[in-house]
Amino acid sequence: MIGTDFRTGSPMWIDLGSPDTDAAAAFYGAVFGWEFVSAGPDAGGYGLFQKGGKTVAAMGRLTEEGARSAWITYFRSDDIDATTREVVAGGGSVRVEPLSLGEGRLAQFTDPQGARFAVLQSARGLETVSDNDALVWVELHVPEPEAALRFYQGLFGWRAEELHAPGMAYWVVGVGDADQGNGSFGGVAPLPGEREEPRWLPYFAVVDVDAAVAAAQGGGGTVVMPAVDVPDGGRVAWLADPGEALFAVLKPNPHQG
Repeated sequence: MIGTDFRTGSPMWIDLGSPDTDAAAAFYGAVFGWEFVSAGPDAGGYGLFQKGGKTVAAMGRLTEEGARSAWITYFRSDDIDATTREVVAGGGSVRVEPLSLGEGRLAQFTDPQGARFAVLQSARGLETVSDNDALVWVELHVPEPEAALRFYQGLFGWRAEELHAPGMAYWVVGVGDADQGNGSFGGVAPLPGEREEPRWLPYFAVVDVDAAVAAAQGGGGTVVMPAVDVPDGGRVAWLADPGEALFAVLKPNPHQG
């Protein structure tokens, strides 16, 4: 699961680009109990989602013409300029050039298969992860998972372990050595449908998946994949918020940590 040591290549931030931040704040407040806190009058509407006074995510208004609402995962980079060069060399594209923001620097990219992601060079990240109502896992869905693994391993040096199960193609990815416990933070899998778009899908941990699904539907969200029990994983559902940004909710099995 995701940890807060934020080693190179690990997820350390996540934010939502929304066409209606007030509606999104109300929706995620109903689903997760989050409170939206403005980052200030000079932040252009950007702010933090907090739970118990700790930052679990962030949100800003969509600024790109024709942009669709989506969650963006930020991975740690120790040298954003070098990472940017490596993204381009690997066949990806730059959406937002490296820029300084507060105590750190960030950049946003699109990988060679069309999935959007970002990098952050900072000593600070999310304050709560892998806890109830916080980010616990991230998952990449692309047409060619093995090609995607080569691209991201070139950027971040991720390790990858293929899971062998009938009718299933899935790779668990992480940083550091496999025996370091919490180094695994996500997975890579084929797109679930031909009409689906490549994406990074964030998973948020919840106490009760079915209750979260009901809250999402009650708040104007939709069910993309109904709640299901995944062997050795837990109970999971895929949802879309009222702005059509996709996310997942997960109740991990008790033995997972």
